[in-house]
Amino acid sequence: MTSKVKYLGDLRTESEHIQSGSKMITDAPVDNHGKGEAFSPTDTVATALATCMITVMGIKAAGMDLDIKGTTAQVTKTMASDPRRISKIEVVVDFPASYGDKENKILENTARTCPVLHSLHPEIEKLITFNYS
Repeated sequence: MTSKVKYLGDLRTESEHIQSGSKMITDAPVDNHGKGEAFSPTDTVATALATCMITVMGIKAAGMDLDIKGTTAQVTKTMASDPRRISKIEVVVDFPASYGDKENKILENTARTCPVLHSLHPEIEKLITFNYS
């Protein structure tokens, strides 16, 4: 088992990661009857894309003796209706440095191998931008 999810009422859930005991709260968004006081379930999907990309780049960077600590990502999720779904995820990755053309290309290609990216529905538009200092 990966996680356990409990409904707390008022469109809020608490998820517990079984291995670590770490917990996360989600709320329904304001535009869908919720309070918007925490990540919505679809926010977590969009954010998972960025965290996955940065994680696999971190693994690759370590093997290349590159330090990407301080790398950030800005995530924008766009919803569609009928049916309500994620229609677009934009991720802007900002690196604290430039590592050279070859290394930058390897990091970008690695990000595009992220399992979350390959798990998202093909109809979801994915716009990914990489910026180097």
